[in-house]
Amino acid sequence: MTHAQRFRDVYEECYPRVLAYATSLVGRQVGEDITSETFTVAWRRVRDIPHPALPWLLGVARNLVRELRRRDAHQYLLAAGEAQRISSGARTDAGDVAAEVTERHNALQALAGLPEGDRELLTLIAWHGLSAKEAAQVLDCTTATLTVRLYRARRRLERAMESSPAAEPPSAPPAKAPHPTHREGAPA
Repeated sequence: MTHAQRFRDVYEECYPRVLAYATSLVGRQVGEDITSETFTVAWRRVRDIPHPALPWLLGVARNLVRELRRRDAHQYLLAAGEAQRISSGARTDAGDVAAEVTERHNALQALAGLPEGDRELLTLIAWHGLSAKEAAQVLDCTTATLTVRLYRARRRLERAMESSPAAEPPSAPPAKAPHPTHREGAPA
């Protein structure tokens, strides 16, 4: 197999997942740029790409995002909804759409409230479908360390979900105070 064929195979297999990962970190537009740079690095280092290639590529993308954030003083918001849409595709099951939207919104709010490391770890496993070993490779830690971090991140997410306003029963609206009326001729 030539290097060009190897690169083409890796690109076709991994591009959507690398794009989803980069998008989840920095948003759609910058995520596309990071994905492009990731595959530029892959092309230059095609001989170094291990099998499976995805964890290595996600590690490259992660390093490019870190580099971007060091150069740029602005912090990018997590675009988890877009990453989830890209990685999971269109949904085909029918259900209560309003309940699904509300539940998803609450989950994304709880996720967004977590530290960046927790968000990244949870999305690598849940949305990007990596195994613990592959996620550990992306995050440059041991599988044992990742397992502990994942356990703790899941507990923090559960607590955030339980304490979200949507998890509490709705309360009665506050009573309205009567508005003073202005009479003609009276001082305002």
